[in-house]
Amino acid sequence: MNGDIRKIAEGLSYLSGFGNEHSSEAVPGALPEGRNSPQRAPLGLYAEQLSGTAFTEPRAHNRRSWLYRIRPSAAHPAFTRADNGTLRSAPFTETVPDPNRLRWSPLPEPAAGTDFLAGLWTLGGNGDATQRSGMAVHLYHANASMDRVFSNADGELLIVPERGGLLLRTEFGMLRVEPAEVALIPRGVRFRVELLDTDSGNGQSPAARGYVCENYGAPFRLPDLGPIGANGLANVRDFRAPVAAYEDVEGPVEVVNKFCGNLWTAVYDHSPLDVVAWHGNHVPYVYDLRRFNVIGSISYDHPDPSIFTVLTSPSDTPGLAGVDFVVFAPRWLVGENTFRPPYFHRNVMSEYMGLVEGAYDAKAEGFVPGGGSLHNMMSAHGPDRETFEKASAAELRPHKVDDGLAFMFETRWPVTLTPHAARAEHLQHGYDDVWQGLERHYRPLH
Repeated sequence: MNGDIRKIAEGLSYLSGFGNEHSSEAVPGALPEGRNSPQRAPLGLYAEQLSGTAFTEPRAHNRRSWLYRIRPSAAHPAFTRADNGTLRSAPFTETVPDPNRLRWSPLPEPAAGTDFLAGLWTLGGNGDATQRSGMAVHLYHANASMDRVFSNADGELLIVPERGGLLLRTEFGMLRVEPAEVALIPRGVRFRVELLDTDSGNGQSPAARGYVCENYGAPFRLPDLGPIGANGLANVRDFRAPVAAYEDVEGPVEVVNKFCGNLWTAVYDHSPLDVVAWHGNHVPYVYDLRRFNVIGSISYDHPDPSIFTVLTSPSDTPGLAGVDFVVFAPRWLVGENTFRPPYFHRNVMSEYMGLVEGAYDAKAEGFVPGGGSLHNMMSAHGPDRETFEKASAAELRPHKVDDGLAFMFETRWPVTLTPHAARAEHLQHGYDDVWQGLERHYRPLH
């Protein structure tokens, strides 16, 4: 990546307020003064509104951006069906929901020339993409940059890199996202994924891999803080939007659109990443998980993991999320007379957990970066035997947990697997064994 591109990708602007109005222009004077859609847009550009919510949704929830582009998005040929590969969408009906606890090792190495889109591998999900409800869990493993452009009409994409940095070229500009950061691409925004870290030995990009939460429902937003007050968890000031940057490219460009669960393709005679200026709040962004302000107990007991919520997609029931994004970031543990690792529990929510780096404090082995586990609703889980025994006898001095970074996609409905996830060679058989050997310690008083 040349120096100019790197400078633009790293020159992200901080959002003035999460979900609030933001703007950027690649050429001075490209943004019109005072009107979104003037009779003639500046510099001979076309004005176009991209709506991420219905026009009449409440102002606090309404998402839309105005784009000032070289050609309008309407100027394209017809789309035709394309192969979905290992990408699937809700409703997931090919298997039945599984109450068993499941865990996978990392995805196998991809074939040469696999880009981000071809490398998407759907584990499962819930809801219905055509009804804009529910979510899907995907993993990706890619070793080539995309030379095509992708957009998703079904939902927004929360990308969680685990290995290798990505350059996301979007209609709004460029986003550089590394492991320990996340990037969100809103519904309908076109983008291309290029791999960053190059191997100096052969000049080729090594494989990049990570996780993706596809959210069909209400856009992710910051959770309400309630009694926490004005500060804590993810801070508005730490979310970064791209600086406007555009492609003025004439020539064939393949554009792939995900629509109602299927991929469709068309060849444009120009690049659709031709937005010269924009303003609005339906905007891609990057967030550094290491900036998460962890809230926890400073006396005793173990608060629920909801205190680690970074983003939430609310449902029609207050407090019940369509999907939450939760991070287990570095933090101090100081509680007295307290079992400090995650406690044994059963939950009405379903949990897919992944690991970005290091180790997770509730598992001694088997849960590794690039892998993941699924605990569907009401499946009993918690620390394995080794972790339980160690934590139960530990001296409770202040201790900093900073040797790992785990996350969770938590959803209101069971996650139904795709057939290829249910039969995957990297599915770990015998996961239940980690809870075997938990001894009986009960001693009646009389």
